[in-house]
Amino acid sequence: MTGKWSAVIGRSVRGQSAPVTYGLIGVCCLIFVIGPAAGLNPAYGTGDDLFAAQQAYFRRWGVIPAELLDGRPRALLTPATALFIHGSWLHLLGNMLFLYVFGAMAEERMGRAGFALFCLGCGYLALLGYAIANAESTQTLVGASGAISAVLGAFLYLFPGARVTSLFPFLFFLPLRFPAWVVLPFWAVLQWLAAGRDDQGPGVAYLAHLLGFTAGFLCAWVRFGRATRVKTPVTAPEGENQP
Repeated sequence: MTGKWSAVIGRSVRGQSAPVTYGLIGVCCLIFVIGPAAGLNPAYGTGDDLFAAQQAYFRRWGVIPAELLDGRPRALLTPATALFIHGSWLHLLGNMLFLYVFGAMAEERMGRAGFALFCLGCGYLALLGYAIANAESTQTLVGASGAISAVLGAFLYLFPGARVTSLFPFLFFLPLRFPAWVVLPFWAVLQWLAAGRDDQGPGVAYLAHLLGFTAGFLCAWVRFGRATRVKTPVTAPEGENQP
């Protein structure tokens, strides 16, 4: 989710009630821990048995584009189930960090029910769009990246002036604060560049990131319009540290 070149480590305003955001984080973490990818559940065995269990698990709950586009009833549910499945600890932690950073403010603006439907709907569309673009692929796709990318897109539209603490490798990983309108488009460009490469790693659905980001931005634009955008920088209350 974080891409290859930058990671956002800032946090939006504290003190908000964001039960959907924290609930999604909790559900994703719980599902991962009890599943085979975490390697913590002895029921899945070890070694080759664990690897086989992981592959079967991903194929059962993840998106397989070729099967999804065949219109099989069970396959049509997989873009929803795949949102809660992650392939590794790094995959999980990267996605949950972005949701933690940007989710609370977006949820506050959209409302709890609206934010939940937004995440599920945009996440589903992002994975469906990826499947359509890779119609013959039998590779399994899992993760909440499409939905969280949608949150980033909505955040960019709603809070363009919000300050985000970011790390950039080419700046020697110095923590610097930039407005969202600088950080998030830069992140989107990285995803676009990665999506166009032939040597991208297996299972990294950069196109799903872009589709989710675009869907989230457009949804916020259609629903809220220009009048409700927050143009002033949003920072944490004085005296509170940024994680």
